[in-house]
Amino acid sequence: MNKVNINEKFYLFSEEWTPKIIAESNGQLVKIAKGSGELVWHKHENEDELFVVFKGQLTLMMKAGDVVLNPGELYVVPKGVEHCPKAQPDTHFMMVEPSSTAHTGEEQSEVTVSSEEQVWI
Repeated sequence: MNKVNINEKFYLFSEEWTPKIIAESNGQLVKIAKGSGELVWHKHENEDELFVVFKGQLTLMMKAGDVVLNPGELYVVPKGVEHCPKAQPDTHFMMVEPSSTAHTGEEQSEVTVSSEEQVWI
């Protein structure tokens, strides 16, 4: 594995809410994504999902209350917790999650990205 410059990786794609894989460790995928607006309400029954913001602002809307993340902040959404990520325009963030984690859990919508579409960059 070579050293990865995360900020440079964000300039290699423009799609929103389409995670790109940049590393793997012990069955956990490290993914980066861009977003604006809302994704979709969903949950991951068996996997926690860690979010780290690099640019912009990401709000993790949850029934128990929203968590707002600014650059340099992270939050782990526990498994089984329904959530909906909402991003300010041009927000850049990272996710760390097991390789088995489906993009929008069991929820399928027009924004759902299959595992095959979440390519290495």
